[in-house]
Amino acid sequence: MIFEQLEHLLTEQGFNKIPSNLPEFTFFFRNENTYVNVLYVIDYVQSLYITQDQYRHVRNQIMGFFNAKGIKDVHVLSLILCADMNKARQICEQDRFSWVIDTVNNRLLIYENQISDFYGMKGILENFLFNLPEVPSGENDRKEAADNNCNNIIDRKIIPWVNITLVIINIVLYVVCTFTGDMLYNIGTFGVMDIIENGEWYRLLTNIFLHADIQHLVNNMLILYYIGNVVEKSVGHLPYALIYFLSGLSGDVFSAGYELFTGNYVSSLGASGAVFGVEGAMLMLAILNKGKITEITAGRIAFVIAFSLYCGFTSSYVNNMAHIGGVLMGFAAAGVLWLFSGIRKGS
Repeated sequence: MIFEQLEHLLTEQGFNKIPSNLPEFTFFFRNENTYVNVLYVIDYVQSLYITQDQYRHVRNQIMGFFNAKGIKDVHVLSLILCADMNKARQICEQDRFSWVIDTVNNRLLIYENQISDFYGMKGILENFLFNLPEVPSGENDRKEAADNNCNNIIDRKIIPWVNITLVIINIVLYVVCTFTGDMLYNIGTFGVMDIIENGEWYRLLTNIFLHADIQHLVNNMLILYYIGNVVEKSVGHLPYALIYFLSGLSGDVFSAGYELFTGNYVSSLGASGAVFGVEGAMLMLAILNKGKITEITAGRIAFVIAFSLYCGFTSSYVNNMAHIGGVLMGFAAAGVLWLFSGIRKGS
């Protein structure tokens, strides 16, 4: 794989490797006279989605790692290894110190708003990519066969129209909210006292289609689109809809319990609980499919979920109880569907 070859190149260039808890994130550093150069490498595998918040969070963690050691002058360049250029650009387009390596065509991509060189690394990487050996056709055949084996619970003929419809509904309602002010927020957000005192049970459903701002919406919908399509093709339309709504409701129940336990009554909104439920379902499906679904392993999915939860607990104004309730429900629901709905390897 290109990552292993890149690791060998960077080691030859005097960089030291520091792995992270997430296998997709690795950084390499080299001490210079008065500063440290860091290459933050993301192995962006198919069916994984990384939000801009997660991307920036890891960059901040890198800076904090060296700052804690008394090193204040730290220069970080992100290298994103990816076969899908749209996905890669979405997370790095606002970062001036970021390049993309196209793993299909073995080429370095530097967009117009990004730095043209990083201490001579441009020429080194371009020469490295130019001299990469071509993969023999027989090896491609074996890889394709392996991919087909781990994708065998995915029905590629299914159009994930439920997931696409959910994404569209969330986007349309956000647009409506933009033009109507607080009207939908006032009647649609979730708070346990709205149910206890006013009997407004409908809020259990309406809040999972409302978002606070454009970043909140984009992060949730991009994750839902990429992961939801995989899950819906695995379990079918109706089971997928059940996973989504049950996960959203479970997030509300956990939120309500937390509010009653702590006495901290707030209004919450967002599809995050349902989205975490879809991620939990994908984890269960991967575990039941010999540890892999599409090209992503159960371990990687688990790390992404754990990392997302960690980001939530270290951020303000995030309903972490909804995330936990959603992911637990999605995980359990997918297991039940596997047992009782005939979702089987090769079925």
